[in-house]
Amino acid sequence: MFQNIFNPTFVMAHTHPSHRWLVAGDRLGFAGSLLCALHCAAMPIVLALLPALGMGLVGGVDLDQGFVLFAAFLGITMLSLGYRRHRALRPWLYLWPGIALLVAGAFSHLHDHGLAHALVMTSGGLLLAAAHLSNLRRTRTAAAG
Repeated sequence: MFQNIFNPTFVMAHTHPSHRWLVAGDRLGFAGSLLCALHCAAMPIVLALLPALGMGLVGGVDLDQGFVLFAAFLGITMLSLGYRRHRALRPWLYLWPGIALLVAGAFSHLHDHGLAHALVMTSGGLLLAAAHLSNLRRTRTAAAG
């Protein structure tokens, strides 16, 4: 199942040229959202281990806020373009709760990088990944049909 979606030869052979960049955008969104979810799941462990390794917090802790804004913009853009081709609402059912969770985790009191923050951000990232994957599948099916 996944090998077909992520195989460039399959996508190029079964996708109209105007749909290729839409597929590439959804791939980027899927991969980025999945990496975000993994990052958010691992962050509490990393933050707990840094002092034990004699290291302090490096860099800005608001990097996740910028990523949330970018992920929301990318998700809304790609799903809007995909909807024009396949007219399916299912990807949106994953996207909106995912964005809501990410915004809550990055811009509310949950932004303290504790366990609740990790759970909310991981869940939101996984929902965004599901939205892009759902949109990618429907775009591919619409292009083939």
